[in-house]
Amino acid sequence: MASPFINDPVELGARIVRGSLRRQRQFRDRADPLAFPDNILHERYRFSSEGIRYICSLVEPSVRNATDRSCVLTVGQTVCVALRFLATGTYMHSVGDAENLSKNTVCRAIHKVVLALTERLNMFVVFPSHVSALTVKEAFYQLAGFPRVMGAIDCTHIPITGPLGENEGDYINRKSFHSINVQMTCDHQLLVTSVEARWPGSVHDSRIFRESLLGHQLEQGLFDGLLVGDRGYPCTRNLMTPYPDPATASQSRFNVALGKCRVRIEMTIGVIKSRFNCLRGLRVRPERACKIIAACVVLHNIAVIRKERAPHVPLVAPDEVDPVTVDHPTGAAIQQAITTQFFSD
Repeated sequence: MASPFINDPVELGARIVRGSLRRQRQFRDRADPLAFPDNILHERYRFSSEGIRYICSLVEPSVRNATDRSCVLTVGQTVCVALRFLATGTYMHSVGDAENLSKNTVCRAIHKVVLALTERLNMFVVFPSHVSALTVKEAFYQLAGFPRVMGAIDCTHIPITGPLGENEGDYINRKSFHSINVQMTCDHQLLVTSVEARWPGSVHDSRIFRESLLGHQLEQGLFDGLLVGDRGYPCTRNLMTPYPDPATASQSRFNVALGKCRVRIEMTIGVIKSRFNCLRGLRVRPERACKIIAACVVLHNIAVIRKERAPHVPLVAPDEVDPVTVDHPTGAAIQQAITTQFFSD
């Protein structure tokens, strides 16, 4: 009898032996992920059944397969696999075990959904907001009595442990771990209105703002209003920061009012990280990490717009700020004018 291990054996007996050694393809049973009640869907995917169906309709042109051969994933199954990874932040093989899929299938599903969401970033992340700038300013004024506020700004570090290449040192932040430093702005409703997710962890917050698209737009005078931030930024004509050492009661009131506006961005970042636990630490290359961050921001805005259930945000200590000591003269003058007009005795 011919050997069953050579290519194209001629004898029937060799073909029978070879066929018995070939691994049989297995098509696993996959339950409909939307067949569960909303409380279970929120726990697994962070969205209700209606929310998941909306996301499916949004990304379907980019996610659906060209064929139904070999029991390919449906659009709903593909979206749910990606949402489960983003919501839990666990390993891909764990997501595959939970969804009855292979690790490679999970990886492809995540990549397709993340790419589809990042392509729609400009649909859901709009500065100064999806409502008019006047509405945003009035909302912040009612919140804290601070005038002309279009949004709050801050940066947050997203830890990464993937391969970083020859520029690994650039990703070490001031707390000595590797990260992406992500700049966000938000409005009064905790909607993210801009995101800058491309900078290594060693880059200072003020530089990210100075070189960001939003920073250039504000310098060009395309928006009439103010951002509020912490002492990690210099006080400029477009960005108000607190007094480092308030010397009068009016300066203290200025700081309190600014803090009530600025806390909205801290709340926004906290909700995003609680909703998508993958942002507690990404095990991918920096380029893919930036896409995942942008996809999470899009999903967060969809959840806020659709009024999905907000996650519990644990109390955390305020982040340490690397302060900027030099303010711009124009910014200091505007800061003093606002203090005199709105917060003086």
